[in-house]
Amino acid sequence: MDKDSIAPATNAIKTIGVGTFGEGEAASNADRLFRVQPGHNAQFALEQAAALMSCVYKLTLQAGTQQDASLIWAAHCLSGMSKALVEDVAHAMLTD
Repeated sequence: MDKDSIAPATNAIKTIGVGTFGEGEAASNADRLFRVQPGHNAQFALEQAAALMSCVYKLTLQAGTQQDASLIWAAHCLSGMSKALVEDVAHAMLTD
């Protein structure tokens, strides 16, 4: 799937602010630290998610070869951000 094939489907869709990431103090899903801001173009949000996942891929590859736990935590945080973006867009598409 290339960028042009999803453009018509996502042009009118905006993020709605339901995607969250980052556990709060109680380590519960109910108390998240971060939330996707509503109103951003879905195509842009998906592009950002893809860029984040590219970073995750590189970090996990490097962490595996260097056995560096700090890289794993960085990848974990970035993957959470990406997941929140994709979940937000998916939810917006289902409610549209």
